[in-house]
Amino acid sequence: QVQLEESGGGLVQPGGSLRLSCAASGFGLDYYSIGWFRQAPGKEREGVSCISKTDGSTFYADSVRGRFTISRDSAKNTVYLQMNSLKPEDTAVYYCAAAAMASVQPMCVLGPTFASWGQGTQVTVSS
Repeated sequence: QVQLEESGGGLVQPGGSLRLSCAASGFGLDYYSIGWFRQAPGKEREGVSCISKTDGSTFYADSVRGRFTISRDSAKNTVYLQMNSLKPEDTAVYYCAAAAMASVQPMCVLGPTFASWGQGTQVTVSS
């Protein structure tokens, strides 16, 4: 059974950092493009960052570019989202998704197709 599990969320002050993890079981993450998405109360889901299965190319939403970094650890079958310089507007539930599509921009902008999703982890940025 394919499963994704996010972890690493929590409460952090503005300007702080968190590292989210997306761990897979039942399949190898290297065979999939992985995306991080977030949804704040009352807002639509937003693609934050995606990493391609083919060449490791990445995509970042304008709102997080320069502050967030997505990476893979194949040995641990885990994808990370390092979040620095966090802002209150980053507050949301963060989800990871795995999809067979290779192009990361449409994956992040339009949403993944035929994807497996994790249950989400809450990130709250507040003083």
